[in-house]
Amino acid sequence: MAEFDLTPKPASDSDVVLVQAMELIDANLSGNVHGGAIMRLIDTAAGIAAHKHCGGRVVTVAMDEMSFLEPVFIGDVVTVRAMVNDVGRTSMEVGARVEAENFETKRKVHSSSAYLVFVALDMSGKPREVPPIVAETEEQQQRQREAKLRREARLQRKAAIDAARRAAGECA
Repeated sequence: MAEFDLTPKPASDSDVVLVQAMELIDANLSGNVHGGAIMRLIDTAAGIAAHKHCGGRVVTVAMDEMSFLEPVFIGDVVTVRAMVNDVGRTSMEVGARVEAENFETKRKVHSSSAYLVFVALDMSGKPREVPPIVAETEEQQQRQREAKLRREARLQRKAAIDAARRAAGECA
């Protein structure tokens, strides 16, 4: 069985930048870039950030929040920046920010933001421990504090749903 390094790692070590030109294949029926194409890029960049942090395989278990702030157009160059915000025992929250830029019109916008949760897997596909994260800057510390609030909200929401299902006689 492989041993994984559980030495604390700086958040900055998980930093990922993914850049892609958006093409016709990315279009929706309105002629803009389909939200699903953006979500795929986010999941890819965030997954790489989680993989970098834990040094092994990961799976996406939740997209905690996804905000579409501005449209992305065919021909825009999209930049996705992702970094691990916080970790649990086996899970990691990764924040992702998407910017879209058109080099001809000079339009550059923050188009989307998302928070995803990943779980690290061992060689047999079972959840495994991840290294602690070290938030070195004030911005990283703020993101870590906010990640803890989102985790608490997820756990509270799950507990409330489970309680409602039990009260209705359903399996939780």
